[in-house]
Amino acid sequence: MGKGMRAIATLVERKTRFVMLIALPNGHAADVVADALAAKIVELPEQLRRSLTWDQGKEMASHVRFTDETGVPVYFCDPRSPWQRGSNENTNGLLREYFPKGTDLAGYSTAYVAQVAEQLNNRPRKRLGFRTPNEVMHDILTKDQQTPVATAP
Repeated sequence: MGKGMRAIATLVERKTRFVMLIALPNGHAADVVADALAAKIVELPEQLRRSLTWDQGKEMASHVRFTDETGVPVYFCDPRSPWQRGSNENTNGLLREYFPKGTDLAGYSTAYVAQVAEQLNNRPRKRLGFRTPNEVMHDILTKDQQTPVATAP
């Protein structure tokens, strides 16, 4: 959340820590968030979009419509339990390097937000054995595309 009603939604894939950022220049009302998330999450390969975990914010009041449109079920954390969304909370901490608390997000273009996501996806992470989210994502997608070849006895 920035000053005013502007916000950036974060999608973080748990296994790879791949980050997708969605600028919300028109506010964070439930219908706006659901539409923006639905448009963005389909960019992830299907095998990596099994569910979405959200906090208790009213931004996901349209979660049923989101699930109907995307096929991705939404789960909610227990109140005051941010550790149930650890990957996302960690990513939000990293984002503070680019968007300090209280920053007016109106000054940032969609292109800049995409650039920040790309930088985060190319940043080595201890949790990934000092590999980048892009590298881990590539390995998973490459592995999933390989089909075993049957050999004759």
